[in-house]
Amino acid sequence: MPAIPTHFRAALLMLGSTVLFALMVVAIRLASQTLHTFEIAFFRNFFGLLAALPLLFRHGPGFLKTDQFPRYLFRCVIGICSMLAGFWAIGHLPLAQAVSLSYSTPIFVTLAAAALLNEKVRARRWSAVILGFIGVLVIVRPGSAEFSVDALIAVLAAVMSAIVAIQIKQLSHTEPADRIVIYTTLLWVPMSLLPALAVWEWPRGIAWVWVVAAGFLGTGGHMLWTRALKQGEVSALTPISFMQLPVVAIFGWWLFGEGLDRWTLVGAGIIFGANAYIAHREAVLSRKSASEAASSAAKPGE
Repeated sequence: MPAIPTHFRAALLMLGSTVLFALMVVAIRLASQTLHTFEIAFFRNFFGLLAALPLLFRHGPGFLKTDQFPRYLFRCVIGICSMLAGFWAIGHLPLAQAVSLSYSTPIFVTLAAAALLNEKVRARRWSAVILGFIGVLVIVRPGSAEFSVDALIAVLAAVMSAIVAIQIKQLSHTEPADRIVIYTTLLWVPMSLLPALAVWEWPRGIAWVWVVAAGFLGTGGHMLWTRALKQGEVSALTPISFMQLPVVAIFGWWLFGEGLDRWTLVGAGIIFGANAYIAHREAVLSRKSASEAASSAAKPGE
């Protein structure tokens, strides 16, 4: 059989990742009907660790040796707070609204990169960031009768997720991707256990299916996502990731009787446009930087 072109393979991986993440969201909502979301976060991490253990077996215990442990610790503390807030939003907001607000993370990543990494953000990307904020406000609708504090918790999750993304970007300069995944799962289990103990209640019946599914779906989605980004361009793959919204909207309507609010749809469209442009500009700048580096390297040999 002919080999699958790289860009098409990357698109398939991103689509698979998107579907797995969407199903994870549905599993979290189903589990939240009988369990506190803090417990669900713990079980997601515990079973996610089981799914990631083959990475540790492959590399061996010596692979964990690092001089970046304080940074791992900080990254995981922020990450677990983001996860708890995000799971809370999934358990208390309509699924489509919770997922739409989670897509504001790249907007906050741009802000964090400018503030923490001193990256240059020019007028066009600032315009996209402002547009993304407008999309968030359209969904949250502060001051309206439909306003919910749970929506602010979803935005808080996106902000903390952006800080985590910056930390991962910094760690990736010196740390291999598999070590980051292993340390993250190892640290998240005890970190998420502490808040879970405060509301602990053993899952019963089918709830076990949902928490196990959340763990394996989340880890599987993350693995496909990282491989997709390795083989394809972010600007081309970002639109595919937004397929998560219609998938969770269908499940929200089918399983929970949730309608798709028009303001959520409009706000999600605005956020999508802003994210697509930010991803496009980052891809253009990355190619430009790579081209300039290649040109500089070629000059000494001329």
